[in-house]
Amino acid sequence: MIKRNIYQKLHDACLSATGVKKGAKVNGMHFSPLLHDDVQVVATQALLDNGLYATCNYLTEIVPNIKKVMVVCTMRVYDVDDPTQHILVDGCSSFGDISMFGTGQAMSYSRKYAFLNLLNLKTGIKDEDGYEAKPFEDSTEQSVEEPTYMDETIDVEDIKHELKNAKSLKDFNIAKEKHRANVEYLLRNNLRAYRQVTDIAETRELQLTKGQ
Repeated sequence: MIKRNIYQKLHDACLSATGVKKGAKVNGMHFSPLLHDDVQVVATQALLDNGLYATCNYLTEIVPNIKKVMVVCTMRVYDVDDPTQHILVDGCSSFGDISMFGTGQAMSYSRKYAFLNLLNLKTGIKDEDGYEAKPFEDSTEQSVEEPTYMDETIDVEDIKHELKNAKSLKDFNIAKEKHRANVEYLLRNNLRAYRQVTDIAETRELQLTKGQ
């Protein structure tokens, strides 16, 4: 049997990982949440099946001006057959409330996105990852558009839709101001989603300026 290196194992884990189904909507939410436990189950199984094991370390910092605790997750994925080899997933972070639950919630959130980034897990929802909304196990056809990088606390698709469909500069500026706080949150917590929103905003603002 040919021995695989750690990157080959990670590649196989990425290919073999099943999709993660989103949780049910709850009152007050406009979208279905992507739950940490569901992501962890899928990711951990794919890693273990390929001789890999993930550990996480966390750095915490109180941010007094916004009264939040910031948690940064550093994930290391070790080759079980050669523990001297590991892959580092660094920089996944989240903010939590300064409370008895806030730090734990931020740790779970940052760990979830470390797993998602590591294995590029799909969720089976077209607007999330570009997979057509067929029965989940058959979701293999990709959209030509870039997937929307969703956020558990903010409806990114709604922000993009409102900016993209602004009929005038006045409407655009109203929408921009309406979502300013959420976009600033994405800048701190979900850079890929932030870049998608700002790309849409810049494109639409330019079109409106040119009278399109």
